[in-house]
Amino acid sequence: MQAQHHPLEPFFQQAVRNSYDGKLGLNDPDVTNYVAHMLCEFSEAENLYKVRDEMGRPIEELEEMMLASDPVHGTAASFDEERALRKHIGDYALFVAGMYPEAMGSSRRLRHHFPTLSDLIRVGKESYFIVSQFNLFEYKQEAPLFARLSDRFERCILGLTLVREELTPRKPELPPQIN
Repeated sequence: MQAQHHPLEPFFQQAVRNSYDGKLGLNDPDVTNYVAHMLCEFSEAENLYKVRDEMGRPIEELEEMMLASDPVHGTAASFDEERALRKHIGDYALFVAGMYPEAMGSSRRLRHHFPTLSDLIRVGKESYFIVSQFNLFEYKQEAPLFARLSDRFERCILGLTLVREELTPRKPELPPQIN
């Protein structure tokens, strides 16, 4: 279990637990804690684009993030760095798919292409699966969590969508008019 460091962590813990455990029946405290911690991390915008290019500029394109994570042909200097980048890419894919579905497949900015839901699912599952394969030494205990995140990726997206709905203010309903 991760220690609570961020002031929003109790809030996100409850919101994720309500959706994952209460609405989806996804009773996995490690997944719930991980996703709540991820929401805290991404509540600070600069954390969403941690992957950097050779010049130190944030990479905003999913495909470029994937290329950067390749330890042979990309900018990842080691397999440990590949793991860290893949973990971030999995988190990014889960976050965008669950919390910002309106960004998928759009071209809001002319020079940026936003991935489709199927792109995010494919890349997210693959990235978490790769992280789960780092199952030795200091990563041994975390590996099963990432295997479950990969296996349950679509349910985790749905759970985040439910969190988003819970957090989105609703317009007050007007009373019916009498004709």
